[in-house]
Amino acid sequence: MNGGTRTAAITGAFVAAHDAVTWLIAQDKLKASPIRDFVAAVSVGIIQGTPLLDLEYVEDSACDTDMNVVMTGAGGFVEVQGTAEGAAFSRDEMGTLLQLAEQGIRELVAAQRKALGL
Repeated sequence: MNGGTRTAAITGAFVAAHDAVTWLIAQDKLKASPIRDFVAAVSVGIIQGTPLLDLEYVEDSACDTDMNVVMTGAGGFVEVQGTAEGAAFSRDEMGTLLQLAEQGIRELVAAQRKALGL
């Protein structure tokens, strides 16, 4: 499974979990939601010096740096996993990738909210 598939699974699974919890509350099977915040994930990477968001398989397999980032809706980090696959990356490049990931995750959380009707 490449990073894009794993991150899409995390983002989609949150929507399914939220939907299930909402149903359980509506059925009086759960008193309150255990969900504290939204969660979404993206892959980012550097290919030939260019930072990219949401790598597809071809990009993921050819990138110099590959990173998966999982964040909460409030902007907290759940997971950051980065690998220098072709060339080592600098602290500045890591910052650029994290900034790109944060932007993508904000968009994903907005899409999750919309899908859930919130």
